[in-house]
Amino acid sequence: MLVGLLTIDLHILEADSLKSKRFVIRSLKDRIKNKFNVSVAEVGGADLWQRSVIAVACVSNETKVINQSFQSIREMVLGMPSVELLNSRVEML
Repeated sequence: MLVGLLTIDLHILEADSLKSKRFVIRSLKDRIKNKFNVSVAEVGGADLWQRSVIAVACVSNETKVINQSFQSIREMVLGMPSVELLNSRVEML
């Protein structure tokens, strides 16, 4: 069994308050959870208006499955006009 961890550093372009940032992040987290059946949490930047760090965890028997899921998640984030992907990192545990 393998556990993959994807860490995504985001810039929320349209956020002008913590409330608007939470709306964007909650929407993103829900979309990722529902589409890919993974665990998602905000792990950094909680007190900043336009920054956030999201962690995504995925469990599988194959590295290939985890990498494909993470690549699809990155593409989905890149396609969102309200956020900018600053950095992403994948770890296998």
